[in-house]
Amino acid sequence: MPRASLWFIRTGLLALAAGFTLGALLLLNKGLPIYPGLWRLLPAHIELLLVGWTLNLALGVAYWILPRFIRGAPRGPGWPVWAAYGLLNVGVILACVEPWVASGPWLASVGRALEALAAGFFAVHAWPRVKPHGV
Repeated sequence: MPRASLWFIRTGLLALAAGFTLGALLLLNKGLPIYPGLWRLLPAHIELLLVGWTLNLALGVAYWILPRFIRGAPRGPGWPVWAAYGLLNVGVILACVEPWVASGPWLASVGRALEALAAGFFAVHAWPRVKPHGV
């Protein structure tokens, strides 16, 4: 398995564990009110599970499983994949900390923009690797 796939998948599993932990805290707080401000964790819980876990896992498996049709390097240039990894996870972190930082909603917007840019970088890398069957 390529190193980038390992990093994507391991980071996705960390996001899954963190998202489940936040969800458990929210559920506990719903049954036994501990601290009302704990509900500010809900956006981070959603972000970690919907974007952090899902996209990291999907991109890691896609990088590993797509055919190797590129000449030169076995999977083509690696910098777009590593850029996608960095941008995606920085975007997830920015979107998670936004409710805790008194900066307004712009921080989550920057995080979402970085996540979209990460998807673009990964698409640039994966596009030449996708071919019709038999070509």
